[in-house]
Amino acid sequence: MRIDAHHHFWRYSADEYGWIDESKKSLQRDFLPTDLKVELTASGIDGVVSVQARQSSEETRALLGYAAVNRWIRGVVGWVPLGDEILADVLEELCANRLLRGVRHVVQDESDDRFMLQPNFVHGISRLAQYNLVYDLLVLPQQLAAAIELVDQFPSQVFVLDHIAKPKIEIRRIDAAWQLPFIELAKRENVYCKFSGVITEVRDERWGIETIKPYWDIALEAYGSKRLMFGTDWPVCLLRGSYSQWTEVIAELSSKLSPTELASVWGQTAIKAYSLD
Repeated sequence: MRIDAHHHFWRYSADEYGWIDESKKSLQRDFLPTDLKVELTASGIDGVVSVQARQSSEETRALLGYAAVNRWIRGVVGWVPLGDEILADVLEELCANRLLRGVRHVVQDESDDRFMLQPNFVHGISRLAQYNLVYDLLVLPQQLAAAIELVDQFPSQVFVLDHIAKPKIEIRRIDAAWQLPFIELAKRENVYCKFSGVITEVRDERWGIETIKPYWDIALEAYGSKRLMFGTDWPVCLLRGSYSQWTEVIAELSSKLSPTELASVWGQTAIKAYSLD
């Protein structure tokens, strides 16, 4: 079973997707299940985890609607108002659908690097375990310290780090501001990691497998195959490469793993972390 653990859908509008600016003009269109299914078939991917791209309960409901009619959508990571008084009501409604497997907040866009440690937000995280929901950490390197503090408050809560925390990737050096806290976070056994969203963080004009390999090696060493999972970040990845190009890169990077390790990275880790059917 091969699972793409991270991708997005949207019906594009400038008002709702303001982060898709003119520098991302190729993303200023709809990306829907019919579009993704073509890519999955071509690359031999069996299922996906659909992840929120804007912070609204309406989008979460839409993702769950797509999942209801496309069985290859194995689970949804949506958005809920974690710091809001209405959280309990929203969770009761949305968690009636078992396809909601996790939630996340776009912390990378928050100006306060310690945003996740605000009392209301922490309280919201404390409510997730009773619904068996994962929390996806979407953070930048400078926010990893706060992420570690948050995770340490919830040793029984499952966390998944998105996009290896978005280091600044260049062919000639490793992002030192990222590496140490990334490895430190990995010491928490309740944290998993998605090797996704990597090529869009490359600062060089061109990239190749030699650009990505040092980060793959660090992530694999830190998390091991049982806590590292494949994801594409489609359609955002299209800014720097095709869906098939990224899957081929991961296939080459993982080619020396054992059959058991391969099964983990390509699907079993995601199935375990998100309790997918």
